Amino acid sequence: MKRRKSIPVKVGNIVIGGDNPIAVQSMTNILTEDVKASVKQVKELARAGSELVRLTVKDDAGAKAIPEIKKQLLEQGCEVPLIGDFHYNGHLLLQKYPECAQALDKYRINPGNVGFGKNKDENFEAMIKVAIKNNKPVRIGVNWGSLDQEVLKKLMDENAKNNNKKSNNEIVIDALVVSAVESIKKANEIGLSNEKIVVSAKCSRVQDMIKAYELLSEKCENALHLGVTEAGQGIKGAVHTTAGLSVLLQKGIGDTIRTSLTPAPGKSRTEEVKISKQVLQSLGLRFFSPEITSCPGCGRTTSTVFQEIAKNIEEFLQQKTSEWKEKGFKGFEKMEVAVMGCIVNGPGESKNANIGLSLPGAGEQPNAIVFADGKQIKTLKGNAEELTKEFTKLIEKYVESHYSK
Repeated sequence: MKRRKSIPVKVGNIVIGGDNPIAVQSMTNILTEDVKASVKQVKELARAGSELVRLTVKDDAGAKAIPEIKKQLLEQGCEVPLIGDFHYNGHLLLQKYPECAQALDKYRINPGNVGFGKNKDENFEAMIKVAIKNNKPVRIGVNWGSLDQEVLKKLMDENAKNNNKKSNNEIVIDALVVSAVESIKKANEIGLSNEKIVVSAKCSRVQDMIKAYELLSEKCENALHLGVTEAGQGIKGAVHTTAGLSVLLQKGIGDTIRTSLTPAPGKSRTEEVKISKQVLQSLGLRFFSPEITSCPGCGRTTSTVFQEIAKNIEEFLQQKTSEWKEKGFKGFEKMEVAVMGCIVNGPGESKNANIGLSLPGAGEQPNAIVFADGKQIKTLKGNAEELTKEFTKLIEKYVESHYSK
C-alpha cells in the first residue's frame, strides 16, 4: 500500500511521519504526582513496546512531578519520549513550571478546551509560544467528546442557511476537521512550523473516525495520530480499535497509533500496547515478534493436544523474542510458526510457514510431522508436553541457522 506523504516530526528519540515506521503510543492511568508509580508504569509500557508514553498534567502537583519522573526514567535507562496531556489550564502550567515544559518531549493541546471566547486564542498562543521556546513539538488533538463549540455552532448555522443539506453527524465530523485545520494555521502564524505539529481527530464511532481522518488527510500534510477514542473494554474495545485503524492504515493514512482500551480491573495497562502492535503486524506494516498460525479446531481434533501445544508455543515465542534480540539475531520477527490440529489444512499451513507442526487429528496419538521451509524434517511422538519440548528445540535451531547475528 502507498503511504500518505506526511511531514516528519521528531519527538525525543522517535521520528513520527515521513517514511518512518508507524509508532505505537500509550498513556498512563495513574496519578502523575505519584512519581514512583508513574515511573513504574511508564517502564512497563515501554517494555511492552510503547514508543511514546503520555501522562496527564492536570494541576500543579502533576506539573511538578514530570521533571522527577523524567530524571528517574533516564537514570534507569528508559529513554521513551514523554508527552504531556493538557486540558483547560495547560497555558498556565507550562508557563508556571518551565522545568515541566522542558522535561516533556511533546505537548498535547486540545482546541476544544484550551479556552473560550477571547481567552481561547490567547491560551492557545501561550502554549504554542512555550513549545517554540523549548523547541518542542505539539499534538493538536481534536476530540469528538470535547469539540470546539464555536466551530460547531458556526457550521451548524451555515448548514441551516443551506436548508440542512448535511446531517448533524456530518456537521460534527466537518467541525472536527475544521477545528484541526484552523488550529494548524494558527500555530503556523504564531511561528510553529509543521515539522513540530502532529494532528489527530478522534471519534468513538468507527465510521465517523474513519471519515474524519480521510477528510483531514486531504487537507493537511501533517503527521497524523490515529485512534478510536473511548474504544471500550475487552473484546469490544480491541475489535473497535482494530476496525478503525485497519481501514485507515490500509489506505496509507496514519503515522502513529494508540489503542484507547478501558482496562479490566486489576489488569495491566500494557494490553493496549499489545493490541496496537498486533494491528500493525497483522497488516504487515511492522513486525515485533514471530507469529503463530494455529487452527480453531473441529470434530477432527477432539483432544486438547494441539490447543495445549499452540498455547505453549505462543508463550515460548513471547519469552524468546527479547532473548533473541539481545543475542543479536536479525529478522526473526517475521518468522511464521504453525501448530495445526489435523491433516486437512495442517500439512499445507505447516509447509507454508517457516517452521510448522502438523498433528494427525481425532484421537491424536500423535505422529506429528514437522516441516521447515516447505520440507518435512522430522516426525515427533509423545504427549503435548513432550511434543512442545521437541518442537521448541527445532524452532531454536531454525532461528540460529536462518537469522544472522
